[in-house]
Amino acid sequence: MHCSLRELKERINSVKNTQKITEAMKLVAAARVRRAQEAVINGRPFTEKLLEFLYAVNKELQADDIDIPLTNIRPVKKVSLVVITGDRGLCGGFNNAVIRKAESRMAELKENGLDYVVISVGKKGNAYFKRRSDVAVVRSIEGRGFYSVKEAQLIADSVFSLFVSEEVDKVELVYTKFVSLVRSDPVVQTLLPLSMKGEACDVNGKCVDAVEDELFRLTTKDGKLIVERDSVRLDGGGLSPLMRFEQDPAQILDAMMPLYLNSQILRSLQESVASEVAARMSAMTSSTDNAIELNKNLSIAYNRERQAKITSELLEIVAGAEALMQLD
Repeated sequence: MHCSLRELKERINSVKNTQKITEAMKLVAAARVRRAQEAVINGRPFTEKLLEFLYAVNKELQADDIDIPLTNIRPVKKVSLVVITGDRGLCGGFNNAVIRKAESRMAELKENGLDYVVISVGKKGNAYFKRRSDVAVVRSIEGRGFYSVKEAQLIADSVFSLFVSEEVDKVELVYTKFVSLVRSDPVVQTLLPLSMKGEACDVNGKCVDAVEDELFRLTTKDGKLIVERDSVRLDGGGLSPLMRFEQDPAQILDAMMPLYLNSQILRSLQESVASEVAARMSAMTSSTDNAIELNKNLSIAYNRERQAKITSELLEIVAGAEALMQLD
């Protein structure tokens, strides 16, 4: 590195300051991962009981011919895509991966001759689709850090009105599924029509996290953050013979379906937030490691330059002393 000592010193100080910032952002992201974990844990008992009861009620009504708007399966002509992105950057390729997945799905729908509209969730996705004049965006929703039931209800109201009014025949979620602190997978999941068995299916009809529920848990091992995942089999047992319905079971099932819709949307939002903060923590960890390595290389260059300068000054002093001795 052909730099003066002053320039090297300034670069070292600059790298140290950057390292402090990235380390702080990594710790903040780690705390936010824990908050995202707590959000999933807190919402899990309600989802479990809702699915269990949904299975049981549906089992009792399998012989009846009931009409529930959210379960109506009709020929698909138009699809609504709910694309969930992040609100901020500095999280590696998280937002780009979701957008690429959405673009891939839109291209597939176009190839099959199907029309589509987009409901964008997250500032990054909103900014992207705002520049895409060829994509019809029916609604843009911005989150405020962690999503709550309020944001899930806004999305649910939008997709409910689109589906029930038959403006669209299918609604799909495009979001990032949390796998680990260093991995998250963009997925496409069918949201509507809802399966009466409580199943969430992907575009190929494959069941996704309906009966087999996964829960991630952030812990520490040997001083390092790790993620453990617990698989819990939901029991869809029958109803107690002592239970009596005051209302018609079909009405109860009709009221439960919107709750199930909201719970699925909220879970997708929570998974997306967990993936975003985990990606940010991973990116900040890499940035911190790079800053440490760069600081090490700059320090070596600084010490070499300083040593060379001291050696040069000593040689000049010795040469000057020898010249004075010769004059004497």
